Formats: sequence, C-alpha cells, structure tokens
Amino acid sequence: MKHQTLDQINAVADVQAEAPALIANRGQRLERWAQLLEEGPSRRLTALAGTEYAPPDVRERMRADGSAITVAFEDTIFRAQGLRDDTYGEAKRFFEMSDWQLHEVVCHCHVGANMPARWAASRVRAAISPGAGILAWLRAVFMH
Repeated sequence: MKHQTLDQINAVADVQAEAPALIANRGQRLERWAQLLEEGPSRRLTALAGTEYAPPDVRERMRADGSAITVAFEDTIFRAQGLRDDTYGEAKRFFEMSDWQLHEVVCHCHVGANMPARWAASRVRAAISPGAGILAWLRAVFMH
C-alpha cells in the first residue's frame, strides 16, 4: 500500500469528507434534502399520483422521473450513504418518514402534476419537526 497525502488523493478522487457526519441523524438527512431542492427553487418536479390510494406493495415501488425523490437520489453523498434508488419505498426507508409525511412531499393531490422544488423543500422541512405541524409548514411556505 502506498501512502498518499490528502492533496494527492483529492487530485484523482472526489473526496467527500463531510459525508459520514451529514447522515448522522434523520433531521440532518432531511435538511440536506431540503437544501438540495432549494439549489434549483424553480425547478419543476414531477409529482407521484395517488400515493395514499395505492396498495402498500405498489406504493413502495412508485417513482417518477424528475421527482423530489430523484433530486435526493442524484446526490452522490446520499447514494454513498445507502440511498439505493428513487422509489417511494426507498425514500421512506432512507429518510425515516411515515407514509403521511412522504405523501405530503411527493403526492400530486396537493399540487397537480408538478411542483416547484422550493415547495417540496418546505414540505421536507416540515417533516423535520413533525410536532410543529401546520405552523411550521406555513412559516416555511411563506419564507421560501
């Protein structure tokens, strides 16, 4: 094994030193997801249709190109930390969200076929502190 300095490694690899710390808890994962969504606040995201009506096995496999979940899956840190794909079930597992919380972020019943990324970010942030409820969601909507 050859010893190399951090600078030598950086020259040939995309080193993400913060990756382990970012995933330390559920709140940090959700905050990073919200930040990723806010990087393109006007980006139109595809909503998932009828998540609340689909049988659990179907809902787990639901996905849509360009969804809020896709934004998370595009992140190399999330993939390195175990996000396997951009399905509803995988997002539910990785972000430790309830069906109701994830439904609030990705379902079409709130916004139609698509939504701005900033709207999805505010819904993700509302899931960070579920006890804050509607007031936290309203504050996030009006601040973004």
